[in-house]
Amino acid sequence: MKFSLPFFVCFMLLCSCGSKDRFTPRDFSEVEIETILDDSLLSIRAIEILNDQSLAFAANNGAFGLYNPKSKLWQTAVKKQDSINLHFRSVAHTSEDFFMLSIENPALLFKTGDKGSMELVYEEFADGVFYDAMRFWNDKEGIAIGDSVAGCMSVIITRDGGETWAKIPCDDLPKGLENEGAFAASNTNIAIIGDHTWIATTAGQVYYSPDKGNTWEVFETPIVKEKATEGIYSIAFYDELNGFAIGGDYTKPNVNVANKIKTNDGGRTWQLVAENEAPSYRSCVQYMPDRAGKELVAVGFKGVDYSNDSGISWKHLSDEGFYTLRFLNDSVAYAAGAGRISKLMFREQ
Repeated sequence: MKFSLPFFVCFMLLCSCGSKDRFTPRDFSEVEIETILDDSLLSIRAIEILNDQSLAFAANNGAFGLYNPKSKLWQTAVKKQDSINLHFRSVAHTSEDFFMLSIENPALLFKTGDKGSMELVYEEFADGVFYDAMRFWNDKEGIAIGDSVAGCMSVIITRDGGETWAKIPCDDLPKGLENEGAFAASNTNIAIIGDHTWIATTAGQVYYSPDKGNTWEVFETPIVKEKATEGIYSIAFYDELNGFAIGGDYTKPNVNVANKIKTNDGGRTWQLVAENEAPSYRSCVQYMPDRAGKELVAVGFKGVDYSNDSGISWKHLSDEGFYTLRFLNDSVAYAAGAGRISKLMFREQ
């Protein structure tokens, strides 16, 4: 068959448009929840899916562990450091190591060493020190952030795979607002896409770096932030432009005023969405992977919610409470909370 040039151009345009439009968001109606770790003594706010698909966590009482999904077995341990009762709410990993960072003074950051034990690689003693989240850009470069000390947010960075960490001087960071910090609720105060980094704060601000923490600017958001218990609790980006953040007030978990915001310009401007609609306060929001930025899940101690329109509207799937969530694939996730870690499987009818 012989094609004319106009026909061929039209045909290619139709095909490309059709390909683009083939994505149809799913409509999950339920979530199946299987508890894989049950320990009433633990409060688990930091989990991480490692490169081999195993699951790591760190929690209060110095507890940390690793889950093998093939054998369905846990290896758990307790990290001791002098007489300090360690409480971990920040974890991260590279292809070589797992990291966990304690809250409060002193801040203690550990990494897996050559012998498989957790070795101390950073410590910080200061009034007000409190680290909230940690992420890696790549196998060599990582970042952890914490509450304001001496007039700016606490930001430490490694450029050598976590062997050493250095704190960014306040002169090289935007000036922090009074009592500005981050909520150590789910280890999701930091979002990273490529070299781009976004940090969400209790003051409802978003710190942005385009170059892995070398330079910073700050963007305002309309999220509720008048009280110390209000602000952004969790931030996620699907790509360099599209992001979502959620929060509210954990002391008023049923209030849904000005607690959900989205951006489509890389965080420079934010818009309120689902105003006065569910979900109310949530501590973690994550994009479902490979779903074109359309599908998100939010969790908190009041339940699990799902959106298939980039966060404009939401469906409540479960009253089961969790603090944090990480996706294994586009329909299976791990979630952790008070006394447990569970596997969540999202289902359509």
